[in-house]
Amino acid sequence: MSTITTTNPATGKVIETYPLMTPEDAVQRLEAAQDAFLEWRTKTHEERAPYLMRIAEVLRAHSDDLSELMTRETGKLLKDGKTEVEICAAIFEYTAQHGPEVLADEDRTHGSDGARGIVSHQPIGVIYSIQPWNFPLYQPVRVLAANLMAGNGCVLKHASICTGSGLRLRDLCVEAGLPKDLFQVLLIDHDTSDALIEHPLVRGVTMTGSDVAGRHIGSVAAKALKKTVLELGSNDAYLVLEDADIETAVKYSVMGRLYNNGQTCVSAKRFVVTEKVYDAFVAGFVAQMQAISLGDPMDQDSQLGPLSSEEQFDTVKGQVEQSVAKGAKVLCGGTAPDRTGAYYPATVLGDVTPGMPAYDDEIFGPVAAVIRASDDEDAMRIANDSRYGLGGGIFCRDEEHAVQLARDHFDTGMVRINSFGAADPNMPFGGVKDSGYGREHGGFGMKEFTNAKAIFLP
Repeated sequence: MSTITTTNPATGKVIETYPLMTPEDAVQRLEAAQDAFLEWRTKTHEERAPYLMRIAEVLRAHSDDLSELMTRETGKLLKDGKTEVEICAAIFEYTAQHGPEVLADEDRTHGSDGARGIVSHQPIGVIYSIQPWNFPLYQPVRVLAANLMAGNGCVLKHASICTGSGLRLRDLCVEAGLPKDLFQVLLIDHDTSDALIEHPLVRGVTMTGSDVAGRHIGSVAAKALKKTVLELGSNDAYLVLEDADIETAVKYSVMGRLYNNGQTCVSAKRFVVTEKVYDAFVAGFVAQMQAISLGDPMDQDSQLGPLSSEEQFDTVKGQVEQSVAKGAKVLCGGTAPDRTGAYYPATVLGDVTPGMPAYDDEIFGPVAAVIRASDDEDAMRIANDSRYGLGGGIFCRDEEHAVQLARDHFDTGMVRINSFGAADPNMPFGGVKDSGYGREHGGFGMKEFTNAKAIFLP
């Protein structure tokens, strides 16, 4: 029987080996989730909320062991893992507190005489969640919390390298009192996954990952007439405009590029810097990136841990080498240390131009691309010169000008002004263009997989 083996990217040592499920086993889990859904859907939103609040409590109670497990499986800094657990608890709490209002029946009118109408947001069934490794807890939680509140069931196919984290999440949900079959974790291969998408009991598919994987999963789901939410990659641009506060820009640019070891879909990746402040920004940015401490992710003093796997290391290393071969200049980093583990240093590339991976693609690691712009208008043009459109940022003292650019010109789903952050339960999360479609958080995710049912009264 085929297996999944998880490996610690900091040490190269095997953590655990798990047997893959057969297609028949996967369908049985799906059927069990469907049966649990039929019971769960009869509960009111107010009755579902306490389950979510209890899950939040249990996650916090297990913060230390969850964080350690995520660090062992993916190499994320232990302190970032603890932050992730807290974000997940907050998402469950937000969903429990706001879900009943967000999903409540809406009174409408219809017809020329203003007859009464009702819009009811009804659950649709079992949602298939396909998630990546970079946030082993957060990625499945943001789907799970919203859909539990909506009244749906959920089956998860997690990234193989964080299999243990996915299984642990389910165990803790059951410990918190969630019906044991309502949330399932499937250890399956890609062929079984494709077949599951087409299964009649799967009513919707949500996936986070690369745009290549999104195209495949989206097409399989579309042929089966299944709704999808796709949150895909990006090469987010952060603009340093002519009146930017350089100290602020440097501080948040370093944070934005290195958070989660640089492996975040909404990381700051391309730094588009206007001519007027280019030299000052680059000098400060490179100095701080050079000073970053690369080390054991379990060590509280480490500022940057390893990449998630040797495969990811090879990908990042290759993208940097290809960019340099096409004319990019290494301003710092760019050479991996001679040590065990998938460690890659904080790296800054200058003279980045179209045609390079550092300009065109997503480098999922601690590599920053600095791009020179003639002025603010040119910076905005360069930022939008991308097939992606997930997030981005603007450093600018004139907040009104920054808001106007963010609202009217930045072709992305999210924009940060003079700051950096990954996600917030109260704000929508998602992108445009090759970064996918659909929204999570901010109440939007709770309605993505519901039936907005229209009820007409005379």
